[in-house]
Amino acid sequence: MKTTKRISLALLMLFSVLSFGQKTTITGIVTEDTGAPLPGVSIYIKGTKNATSTNIDGKYSILAEKGDKLVFSYIGFETKYATVGKSTIINITLKSSSNQLNEVVVVGYGTSENADYSGSVAMISANKLNKQKSANVNDALQGRVAGVQISSKSEEKKRIKNRKIKDTIITAKPIKITDEDYGTFIENPFESPKFAPLSTFSIDVDNASYTNVRRFINNGQTVPKDAVRVEEMVNFFKYKYPQPQDEHPFSINTEYSECPWNSNHKVLKIGLQGKNIPTESLPASNLVFLIDVSGSMSSDNKLPLLKQSLKILVNELRKKDKVAIVVYAGAAGMVLPPTTGDEKQTIIDALEKLNAGGSTAGGAGIELAYKLAQENFVKGGNNRVILATDGDFNVGASSNTDMQTLIEEKRKSGVFLTCLGYGMGNYKDSKMETLADKGNGNYAYIDNIQEANRFLGKEFKGSMFAIAKDVKIQIEFNPKQVQAYRLIGYENRKLRPEDFTNDAIDAGELGSNHTVTALYEVIPTRVKSEFLNNQPELKYTKTTASEDNYSDELATIKFRYKKPDGDKSIEMVKVIENQSIPLKNASDDFKFSTAVAWFGLKLRDSNLVPNKSSEEIKKLSKEGLSNDEDGYKAEFIRLVETVK
Repeated sequence: MKTTKRISLALLMLFSVLSFGQKTTITGIVTEDTGAPLPGVSIYIKGTKNATSTNIDGKYSILAEKGDKLVFSYIGFETKYATVGKSTIINITLKSSSNQLNEVVVVGYGTSENADYSGSVAMISANKLNKQKSANVNDALQGRVAGVQISSKSEEKKRIKNRKIKDTIITAKPIKITDEDYGTFIENPFESPKFAPLSTFSIDVDNASYTNVRRFINNGQTVPKDAVRVEEMVNFFKYKYPQPQDEHPFSINTEYSECPWNSNHKVLKIGLQGKNIPTESLPASNLVFLIDVSGSMSSDNKLPLLKQSLKILVNELRKKDKVAIVVYAGAAGMVLPPTTGDEKQTIIDALEKLNAGGSTAGGAGIELAYKLAQENFVKGGNNRVILATDGDFNVGASSNTDMQTLIEEKRKSGVFLTCLGYGMGNYKDSKMETLADKGNGNYAYIDNIQEANRFLGKEFKGSMFAIAKDVKIQIEFNPKQVQAYRLIGYENRKLRPEDFTNDAIDAGELGSNHTVTALYEVIPTRVKSEFLNNQPELKYTKTTASEDNYSDELATIKFRYKKPDGDKSIEMVKVIENQSIPLKNASDDFKFSTAVAWFGLKLRDSNLVPNKSSEEIKKLSKEGLSNDEDGYKAEFIRLVETVK
């Protein structure tokens, strides 16, 4: 009898343990206090990288265990928490943060013109400030408001003893948007295929511009025109292109339909889909984390966020992978020698010990990181420096030209480069873009932990493992069908026609399972358009169309790429038929990608876009909304709604 009771008790305990550790799908709807569904809400399990987002209907689904704490957060709303219990359905209502009482209102004043500033009003709860171990209100506020530095008009500092911070209006000096640095460029014009028969460019898999734009909009700031790179906005999102079925590492997909912002024009979409390589089949990684620990990195959204971001990446590493850590401030030094990927705690401990302080010797850091990567080079492996910084180099080689020269030299080593940008106020986007473009690299802007989870976790393979490098595209439009064309975006990626076959010319890399999308706006023949430029009459050069019968062809497109460890390029050719389909019959991918491009052109206030209606952009986005498990596309629609 006693034996039976013991067995029963043991079984009961076993079942309890098993049931406690069993993951269950938790679903629900997140609404705002008006009852309307909230798309794009970030949901994650506290203490883990397990995260998701709500879809367009505010619905979500996440795997969790009993006792897990779910965190629901969205810009402009109070964060809420819910503990997983017996119920598998958890519905949440988020309250607008503007409804909070006991707020500190931070108002920025200055003598410069209003255009120089953005986001001049922000609100911080008194409860948050009371938790800060600060001697004064100014110190408590420091780093709590995006884009604002706190400075008291009075030099006198009064200590706060045994009293709570009350509702207060603080005079503060906002950081100028002009303290951030963006490269200027001129939007691609329309060109005639008679006078410019070839359009050549490098692919761009970066998506830093989109997350940076999102940061500005979420902070209630005006988006600087030069911060908008349309191709990076389009390529932030994933599209359903088929996997390659031949020996090449990517498939080619085209679609031709009506232009949503100009009914007289057409849009040609070109989509590449990288081959999805199983994680276990990926080569060994030799990674060097190059981390900026200068004084400019002390803010919460810089070094602390950087540490949490790299922890996500560390969790993806295997035993055969190695990581080293190099830091730089006034000087550069190694804080972790090459360490195997299964020694995760050792790597994380090294990250946790990092603190910010000093100047920024970016050039010295790059030199040391590449030296370490080369010394531990894995033939046929994934050799990569991962630079994490706000881009504010101020010691040694610091100008964009100096950086370009340095990184072009390092590119010859066969080591790839990933740039991770952090922070605001003094952010140097132009330097980050230069490094990524010229260093066989890619570039992401990490504005929150959810973005870190996306780029370094969910899209780890695409972000960190190149399956093709120096990928170039060259298209020749048929003048019998096309009066003029323009490449939308890719201004900083354009190449000369002769660069296409020159294997010495650098171009973009494509990662495992990565997608790349490019859009051309086309003015067909026999169509009147206000954007057609008068073409000069040439005396010596023949500009008439070919007499050969190519009336059924719109264009011929060529691709060149190299294998990750190769030096000789491989060419692919595809003929595009002159078959346009109505926009209503176009694919979801076509509708959504053109909507994103449309929004980017609106933010740039493009002179080539006559219709800049946010309502119409939103409508087209919704028509193309699909394949959005993580809620990123739903979040985009909310951004469109925000910008009038």
